[in-house]
Amino acid sequence: MSDPHSHEPSHDRKDDSIGRIAELIGGDPMQRLDADMKHVLDRLTEMGARPLELLSPDVARRQPRPAEAISAILGRQGRERPDDGVEAEDIVLDGAEGDLPGRIYRPLGLLSRLNPMVLYFHGGGFVTGDLDSHDASARAIARRTGAIVVSVAYRLAPEHPFPAAHDDAWAAWNWLNQQAKTLAGDKKRLALAGEDAGANLAAHVALRARAGRGAQPVHQVLIHPIAGNDMTTASYGETLRARPIGLPAMRWRFRQVFADEAESADARINLVAHEDWAGVAPATIVLAGIDPLRSEGEALAEMLEQAGVAVNCWTYEGVVQGFSGSASSSPRRCSRNRTRPTRWARPLRRPGTASPPNQHC
Repeated sequence: MSDPHSHEPSHDRKDDSIGRIAELIGGDPMQRLDADMKHVLDRLTEMGARPLELLSPDVARRQPRPAEAISAILGRQGRERPDDGVEAEDIVLDGAEGDLPGRIYRPLGLLSRLNPMVLYFHGGGFVTGDLDSHDASARAIARRTGAIVVSVAYRLAPEHPFPAAHDDAWAAWNWLNQQAKTLAGDKKRLALAGEDAGANLAAHVALRARAGRGAQPVHQVLIHPIAGNDMTTASYGETLRARPIGLPAMRWRFRQVFADEAESADARINLVAHEDWAGVAPATIVLAGIDPLRSEGEALAEMLEQAGVAVNCWTYEGVVQGFSGSASSSPRRCSRNRTRPTRWARPLRRPGTASPPNQHC
């Protein structure tokens, strides 16, 4: 039996018309790919990766992943991934409705106590992604910041529709606050990070923490966040044919997540409609040049700045959504703001401590 969620609807919508006009003006977005990013995507295609909008969620979760493509590329070159010095341990933490799988990453040079910590939420549009798919991202954060990173496998749609992931994210934040001392962490230096759906969850937790009386995050790192529900923005128009994530794939994701399309207007998803950002944790927003989410990420950065929140935002040109985990293969070019991406880690460090080595834009 066919999956009713696995077929793309007919292209007779306003956002499709805008996309076609944008492509006539700007051309095929995939022609702007960085050479190394293209190498990864080409290898994924060779391995059998297919457009999300043609798949069921279950099949989409079993697709070849960028990490596998990178390993295959390195294998062809007779190379192996270098040892990053980060130790990983699978754990169980509290979710909103039961236990959740998690993974804790410990970099070299930790103290016996009072270490900075980052709560990390993987990407995948609330439908795909897990601890393994974004293992490289979590490791990179731990290595570059010197912080203990806790990655959370929150519940996914459509089995667990909105707002299950958001409820789990808040429960994970409370768990980390309670367990920080046991994990040799410092409750005064807790940060949030995430990619696409995970970045949306991180921002949600930062907003909710601001409204409460508990611990406040010292920073939030939002990597190409889902920050709105408007699929007629400039970047959506430019990425009608972008792969792996373009307009059709984002539509597919939203169909899995929301029982009713109107739910996508909820302030927990449509962050750019949120009117009060004053007092929220300082933010670093990292965007991909070939990504439907780029425009809403830029809008979110502007809203934070207008609210007096310290924000640093830049765009990596020539890369697509999900590029962060491809760091070992794809050198990226920064635009808009050339501040080093790891500068956000400064609030996590003790005064007088040096930055970890090998920090590159």
